[in-house]
Amino acid sequence: MTERLQTLSGLAPTAKLPAYDRNQLKSGILHLGPGAFFRAHFAPFTDAALAAEGGDWGIEVASLRTADVADHLNEQNGLYTMLIRDTSGTVAQVIGPILRAHVATRDPAGLLDRLEDPAIRIVSLTVTEKAYGMDTATGGLDLNHADVAADLANRHAPRGVIGYLVEGLSRRRAKGIAPFTPLSCDNLPSNGAVLKRLVLDFAERVDPSLRQWIETNVPFPSTMVDRITPASVEATYRDAERLTGRQDLAAIETEPFTQWVIEDHFANGRPAWDKAGALMVTDVSAYEKMKLRMLNGAHSLLAYLGYIGGYEFIRDVMDDAGLAALAYRHMHAAARTLDAVPGIDLDDYASELIARFANKAIAHRTYQIAMDGTQKLPQRLLEPATEALAHGDKAETYAIAVAAWMRYAIGEHGNGERYELRDPRAGEIAALIADVPRTGLAISAALFTLPGLFPAALTGRRAWTQDVSDKLEILIQDDRLPLF
Repeated sequence: MTERLQTLSGLAPTAKLPAYDRNQLKSGILHLGPGAFFRAHFAPFTDAALAAEGGDWGIEVASLRTADVADHLNEQNGLYTMLIRDTSGTVAQVIGPILRAHVATRDPAGLLDRLEDPAIRIVSLTVTEKAYGMDTATGGLDLNHADVAADLANRHAPRGVIGYLVEGLSRRRAKGIAPFTPLSCDNLPSNGAVLKRLVLDFAERVDPSLRQWIETNVPFPSTMVDRITPASVEATYRDAERLTGRQDLAAIETEPFTQWVIEDHFANGRPAWDKAGALMVTDVSAYEKMKLRMLNGAHSLLAYLGYIGGYEFIRDVMDDAGLAALAYRHMHAAARTLDAVPGIDLDDYASELIARFANKAIAHRTYQIAMDGTQKLPQRLLEPATEALAHGDKAETYAIAVAAWMRYAIGEHGNGERYELRDPRAGEIAALIADVPRTGLAISAALFTLPGLFPAALTGRRAWTQDVSDKLEILIQDDRLPLF
């Protein structure tokens, strides 16, 4: 059996190694949610920043739920392989900033101790949209969210991300320790502002004076993150072993492109991410809106049409010239809802996105992208659709995308085979459409009533909702029939 990746010595010459001494690293960052995207984006940027300028910015990671990734990282002394794939080949880079991994469900007190440690100056997170416990209708805490409810009832023994952040900050305040900077890296518009709003809402409910202290002393920078990162598969692990000479159960794969835009507002320093290629700005909103609407919106459009049409990967969808053209058309429709983005030509950006989606070396499953639709649709599709209609645009590609999501939400292929929606509101969706006729009009009318999802500015546009209904009817009749 091949030896496990645990040290940097003796690796194959094809592996690119960290350009700094890992033995000199000290913890400065605690990251919540060590999933594939963190390992393909945040950690490599930090790896490059350490190579450029050094510093006490080693990373500890913590999983709030499952233990497998944390266990694999601990077994490998924090090392893992990032495979960068394109049509010219695969590059293997061993990433080195991670020092240790924690599992909150095993040792919640230990995680709270790390949040309290003054050495930890940044607490970053990639926990997906649904973990924030936000009520999409009000923008505040969802008091029915299981973690939010549990943490409000027992604030000193949290289990959810907002509860942990508030308790960690509370302990620091009580002991006179400078606060850490919470840094959201999730695909949410104004993610820092969202995180701040939820943290302040929680703090107000448990200790109004704590809320005031947080509001005065704790910055919440927003970020825009971009790198396509498919789920790891057996080929990922095989190629990592082939290119490093070591077995790696934490290996991930990604594309060559990577982008990170960060609001440069930190309480107690940061790594030299700018020297690693990150763009440090005063306001990230223009960049994140561009990415959410042009990249993520088109990605969702292709994922829903592709999945219900029988395409396993986005690269396969892009082989359909009509669907590729539809994605390009949607990107330009999304661009019309944007203000100018400093340093970005939106036409060039759209062309670059098309090329990235079509990258044959990246196997990004349509089913993976399709998950959690009720969390993603508002910022990716519904908000820009509302703006487009308000400015006299017909918003046709948005109607196609929403119809495709509704067809996906039925949870059944054309041959009658069922599939899991993998959406936090799957039960509500199923209940809404359980007893309605299987027609575009009936299904769309039911789903338009899903509380807090579709704004009245959209559902009140009769011509547009009829367009969605008509397109949904076509998809119900024939999953593969093109809509362009």
